[in-house]
Amino acid sequence: MILHEFVDFDILRVIWWGLLGVLLIGFALTDGFDLGVGTLLPFVARTDIERRVAINTVGPVWEGNQVWFILGGGAIFAAWPPLYAVSFSGFYLAMFLILAALILRPVGFKYRSKREDERWRSAWDWALFVGGFVPALVFGVAVGNVLQGVPFRLTDDLLSIYEGSFFGLLNPYALLAGLVSLSMLVMHGAAWLQLKTEGMVADRARSYGAWAALATIVTYALAGLWLAGGIEAYSFVGTVAPDGPSNPLMNEVARGGSWMAAYEARPWIAIAPALGFLGAALAFLGFKTDKEGWTMLASKLSILGIIASVGLTMFPFILPSSLDPSSSLTVWDSSSSHLTLFVMLVSAVIFVPLILAYTAWVYKVLWGKVTASDVVDNSDSVY
Repeated sequence: MILHEFVDFDILRVIWWGLLGVLLIGFALTDGFDLGVGTLLPFVARTDIERRVAINTVGPVWEGNQVWFILGGGAIFAAWPPLYAVSFSGFYLAMFLILAALILRPVGFKYRSKREDERWRSAWDWALFVGGFVPALVFGVAVGNVLQGVPFRLTDDLLSIYEGSFFGLLNPYALLAGLVSLSMLVMHGAAWLQLKTEGMVADRARSYGAWAALATIVTYALAGLWLAGGIEAYSFVGTVAPDGPSNPLMNEVARGGSWMAAYEARPWIAIAPALGFLGAALAFLGFKTDKEGWTMLASKLSILGIIASVGLTMFPFILPSSLDPSSSLTVWDSSSSHLTLFVMLVSAVIFVPLILAYTAWVYKVLWGKVTASDVVDNSDSVY
């Protein structure tokens, strides 16, 4: 028997569905506070030194944090090719907007402090704001559209045809989901600034962070209520073979009912939204009581719960189709082959722990607060 056949195809599919979630959560937990700091930059830092302090809290780590983003995109490409094809073509302009905003970050970091001119530095500060604000918002908008269903269909030879538009993505529910993402990552960025700075920057971060935590609770609750009462869900018609071929058109899917049915079928998944609310509430208390480590941990807990709640609520659907429900992509019919998933799993078991170990070592080496004296004394070598 071939080695990969020792692991059932359906189990491999669930494992890679879970690993994709882990990579996306890892990206939000690490690069998420980078985005949050960028969004907060014009508000928490009033002087040039304060802004350089804020920038240098993420300057040494932002490139490493983006590894999770790259890994997530690579995992989608290799493990879920139809998902990659449909999402990256249908969301092309949204992806372009995100990438354009993300490109502003390295340029802003590298060039901001190269000149003493106040207007020059102010322009790059706002560029860094855009580089944080736009991705944080648009990632949430994308999730909001996925929950509603994306306007695509598959032809008989499995070519995807997308019939939506960029402005169609900016519908009310998707924008609300974008606000959930934005407030969540601003909260996370504020928690990071509280942990890594002192003085007025930390004080302002605590203030903005408390408001962001409250906004996370409110927008997440509103999005959940709207999802329960105003967004149609998707479900299979008849039985489905979890280890069947990767052809969505072989399964029949119907649209109707509520996504909340998932919580009746699998009550244990309610732990995810509970963690989302609990983490944000604890983060709010942490900001108010100046508990640095506690606030950061609570913020991570909230992000974990909020992102996990989306995947667990939709399971086994990954990308529903609003045009042709039977074209919807699910865990059971849109993955790579049995052998491909197994080889990827072996690679992940080897390399993901190495990435985690290296990341932990980097954060240990760079532990400690960034102060104004650090920036002044090393003005030519820091951002």
